[in-house]
Amino acid sequence: MIIAIDGPAASGKGTLAKRIAAHFGLHHLDTGLLYRAVARDVQRLGAALDDAERAAAAARALDPAELDDPDLRKPGAGEAASIVARIPQVRAALLEFQRSFARRPPGAVLDGRDIGTAVCPDADVKIYVTATPEVRAERRFLEMQGRGEAATYEGVLADIRRRDQRDASRDTAPMRSADDAFLLDTSNLDIEAAFDTAVGVILRKAGQRGRA
Repeated sequence: MIIAIDGPAASGKGTLAKRIAAHFGLHHLDTGLLYRAVARDVQRLGAALDDAERAAAAARALDPAELDDPDLRKPGAGEAASIVARIPQVRAALLEFQRSFARRPPGAVLDGRDIGTAVCPDADVKIYVTATPEVRAERRFLEMQGRGEAATYEGVLADIRRRDQRDASRDTAPMRSADDAFLLDTSNLDIEAAFDTAVGVILRKAGQRGRA
């Protein structure tokens, strides 16, 4: 089974994807880490993040064993990732890795921006997780406060709106909900309610496949 979880920054899709993978005994891949790693490697080379040639080379040379690098979770990593993610050559270089991961038995949960539309358009289940920018900014701001990071709510909100615009307007695989995805708005849901809803969607889809 392949489960595609898409959505904008701070929507809760990553937390949800991890719990779904653990619940069903599936592999999990946070595809955003791939782009964060590419951005990290480009910066280590001293190149500009929008340098298509350097970024594509970094994507082709990416070592999946380095995806647990704590630097990928640092402030600014997501913003940098959204810049390299606009480069078509980078997305092409990472596409087969993501698809190969999805085919690993017994199945996988992938979360990102374009899993259900571009990476795994034939995924068994597609869920698009979203929330209002204000709710997402509040969540991210509280997370950053909890880690002792300097931030303001207004700054986080501006960052989220900027990332949304960049991710939704890129020419290659823009962020959007697949036509056959279940829309899960978590604006007024805690993680337990969101998880229960998602599991229900997956079980219904699995039941429909079994009857087909």
